[in-house]
Amino acid sequence: MKSEFPGAVPEIPVTDINKAVAYYESNLGFTLDWGDEELGLAGISKGNCRMFLANQKYRKGYGNAGPTLTWLNLESKEEVDDLHRLWSTSKAKLISAPGSKPWGLHEFTAADLDGNLFRVFYDFATPARAKNV
Repeated sequence: MKSEFPGAVPEIPVTDINKAVAYYESNLGFTLDWGDEELGLAGISKGNCRMFLANQKYRKGYGNAGPTLTWLNLESKEEVDDLHRLWSTSKAKLISAPGSKPWGLHEFTAADLDGNLFRVFYDFATPARAKNV
């Protein structure tokens, strides 16, 4: 058995696939990999980050509902700040500004059209905690 898992692929509940895809492309910088309005599902990606956008009809069989919260772990405080600036200029829905928190995360929060949240962060305290283990 493989000892590592691949990156998780969240299923984000959306009301309208086409409007959601347009927002994710224009405001958040994702690429549409494939989509089927009739099925009610679309695959989007940005680098190694992959997500599914699913409408109510598609989700009905599984009973999952939104809104959801997805954490995006970046490599540095600078990347967090840069992404916030980029999303700000693209008119993405930003809930909070980047900031370093006492719990060791440098983070900000953004939202999509359906109220799903993205907590974008860098864990700057991990190296310090690792030294104390």
